[in-house]
Amino acid sequence: MPATVTTSSLGMARADWDHFRRHWDELSADIYAGARGTCRLRRYGKFSLTDPAGRIELLPQESFVQPENSNPLYVDVDRTFEPLTDAFMADPVFRAVLRLLARLATALDDPSKWSAKVHPFRVVASADANGLPTPEGRHRDGVTLVSSLLVGRHNAVGGASSVFDSNERRLLRTTLSRPGALLLGDDRRTLHSVSPVHSRDPSRPAYRDVLVVTFAPG
Repeated sequence: MPATVTTSSLGMARADWDHFRRHWDELSADIYAGARGTCRLRRYGKFSLTDPAGRIELLPQESFVQPENSNPLYVDVDRTFEPLTDAFMADPVFRAVLRLLARLATALDDPSKWSAKVHPFRVVASADANGLPTPEGRHRDGVTLVSSLLVGRHNAVGGASSVFDSNERRLLRTTLSRPGALLLGDDRRTLHSVSPVHSRDPSRPAYRDVLVVTFAPG
């Protein structure tokens, strides 16, 4: 979904979006990615939605576990991340994004309740190391809808998103370049990956900020 369509659908002004981007400066280190040599910052939260217009309920914080036949690096591994901040969860842009995604998810399924897992990510690259958005390579998340919303890029090149069918034939390759660009996938039928991020100017740090949200029947 092009950035202009996403921002129009959200009904948000430029000032609202600029405020939303600042939450990415409050992320915490992902020690699990760090153990594999990747500098990645993130937080995590889980929500329940009865329908796109219904109540958004924050669920108790718990470890993030990916199911069998999904992410090959972390299947059945309990990973504990810092929770989303209160300011992030109260931000009207986040609430609007969650409702927009809930509406889009109904194109794939129509359960009585959705479980939404929310992951704001910052992948950092430097002169010494590339940023790896998906060190596990092609994978599934074990959900129904998987989405990636570009929030911002700074001094970054690369980071191309690819989507594959179940036979690992590439269906799409695109670089989310404008804030608000949104990639959506039916996770039951596809795999996805993102290429490394490099510094445009090696003398300065580079980063790619995205909001990954997944939906599964709750």
